Amino acid sequence: MPTARPEPGTFVPYFTNYISRVPEGTEPLAMLRQQPAELRQLIGGLSEEQALTRYAPGKWTIKEMLLHIVDTERIFSYRALRIARGDQQPLPGFDENAYADASGANERTLSDLLAEYEAVRQATVALFQSFPPAVLDRPGTASNNPLTVRALLFVAPGHEAHHLYILRERYLPLLG
Repeated sequence: MPTARPEPGTFVPYFTNYISRVPEGTEPLAMLRQQPAELRQLIGGLSEEQALTRYAPGKWTIKEMLLHIVDTERIFSYRALRIARGDQQPLPGFDENAYADASGANERTLSDLLAEYEAVRQATVALFQSFPPAVLDRPGTASNNPLTVRALLFVAPGHEAHHLYILRERYLPLLG
């Protein structure tokens, strides 16, 4: 039986975009397992120069976008862990642009970034697999909004799907 989608009110409305990118009937854990191959197929063969492509001035490079996916997944996983363990402390938000600016992504190799991405993804899958069904609807607070473990289970692959779409639509056409 597919994992039920999170109910409105169990996540900030901004996350609707990400949750909607997990197709109906798709298991979010299966999507998390499948995405690394898709990402590697899309960018694994890029040169270091190509990985520094920005689709517009002021936008992230492909390397920065990849490390943003990694950073954000770590934060989503941390939030899921805290909420799943019953921690009721409100969790802070984060400034994705400040993180990208401080990341040093452009000074790293693409292969190094992909290896880190894959390690984080393995940890994310292991974490979500470890949760018993009873904790999926456990509520918490992040960025002053309600959030459940179930919502994060859908947001994590949906966030990456959002960036894979941007990669296909805005970055890769510039590379020929």
